[in-house]
Amino acid sequence: MNMKTTTAVFKKKKQIGEKITMLTAYDYSTAKLEDEAGVDAILVGDSLGMVVLGYENTLSVTMEDMLHHSKAVARGAKSAMVVTDMPFMSYQTSVYDAVVNAGRLVKEGRADAVKLEGGVKFAGHIRAIVDASIPVMGHIGMTPQSVNAFGGFKVQGKSAEDAKRVIEDAKAVEAAGAFAVVMECVPAALTEYISGIVNIPIVGIGAGNGCDGQVLVYQDMLGMYSDFTPKFVKTFGNIGSEMKQCFEKYCDEVKTGSFPAKEHTFMIDDEVIRMITEER
Repeated sequence: MNMKTTTAVFKKKKQIGEKITMLTAYDYSTAKLEDEAGVDAILVGDSLGMVVLGYENTLSVTMEDMLHHSKAVARGAKSAMVVTDMPFMSYQTSVYDAVVNAGRLVKEGRADAVKLEGGVKFAGHIRAIVDASIPVMGHIGMTPQSVNAFGGFKVQGKSAEDAKRVIEDAKAVEAAGAFAVVMECVPAALTEYISGIVNIPIVGIGAGNGCDGQVLVYQDMLGMYSDFTPKFVKTFGNIGSEMKQCFEKYCDEVKTGSFPAKEHTFMIDDEVIRMITEER
């Protein structure tokens, strides 16, 4: 029987200095592969708006989108913790909406935990969700749902004032009861400092190697999404180009008639065909 990664596992890994591994997934097949590979957690990110649905950013993603994909991922994740993003305007409107929608992601979307963006401003929302017995992962630094307010996808925490803001956000998220926090596009030295002053794990994306773990969008690390490649992404395999080659080969073989071949075809007795044609 597979042992499920829990919030206690996250806490223990930070205590003993063991790195946490996390990747995004949006469907059953990918989640199953990642789970079998041994990732600690799978993030059903609202990044699906860009890499799956083709939007310019994450703002158009709905609760229905997240529920649909979260359920699919949960079916494939036997050991990995499933963390599902709360989409834009599913929690910003009120604490009540935050709790209700977090509950939907757990009850209907089968998530093990939810993730929401924001620090000090949304600490009350995090606390209310945690009080409803739903584990929360925070997300600070460059928060994609605030892309318009930031004026684009920009590194956060570079000035003294901005660095203090990120530090206060991390402290607020921890105090509110989050079991971990994602830090995105934050200078490595700042992330390392914050990791040393908070007791919850810091999962980094574009935040250096001083984090307690890392998360990447799987289409980025496999070279499957070419619209935009952030600086922090390492390509672990050119799966995108390989997929394209396979699609091209398929098209060629269908057009030339070499596929399907005999070994891909179901046979029927010649006598049956003879009987059918004679009846006509």
